[in-house]
Amino acid sequence: MTEEAERRPRRTRRHDPNRRERIAEVAEELIAERGLEGLSHRAIAERADVSLSSTTYHFADREALIQAALERAADRFAGFVRQWAAEHAQDTREQLAEALADSVMASLGEGRTGMVVEFELYLAALRRPALREAASRLTRESVEAMTPAVGPVLAACIPPLMNGLCLQVMTAPEPADREQVLTVLRQALGVTPA
Repeated sequence: MTEEAERRPRRTRRHDPNRRERIAEVAEELIAERGLEGLSHRAIAERADVSLSSTTYHFADREALIQAALERAADRFAGFVRQWAAEHAQDTREQLAEALADSVMASLGEGRTGMVVEFELYLAALRRPALREAASRLTRESVEAMTPAVGPVLAACIPPLMNGLCLQVMTAPEPADREQVLTVLRQALGVTPA
């Protein structure tokens, strides 16, 4: 070994067992901020503070990044919906309508980023058959969680209704009216006015 080589600091490999997960998390963040068009290995590498080769090592192409982001969103949603259903298992239909209205309104605040990612990726499944299984899991988890409370038929109606209401309030030019959302949910759940 030459004297010069001995004086150079040795590069140590950074041990980072969570790198793949961090890359997938950043992919979700970028999708929420920029849409699918703004997702690239380079953008992820910069945001995650990893080398470009790390992103391509863990995810061969953009489609693999999109798939990982959708699976993360589906996992997070599955956990949320199971917890939500457990918390509201004994609710009356009126209480369920109130809780569902709160969930819709949360898409304007702390739940917005997650909802944007879910909608971006859900729509991506229209043109990407490989994403359809993960995308359909969002609906399956909701139906399974709601079935004990409202039965299978009504449980199957709730996910498309919630998707529509969330999209409507998130894209409305005026602030959403919780009472209007609640009226729709009461009607769907068969809550009769007092």
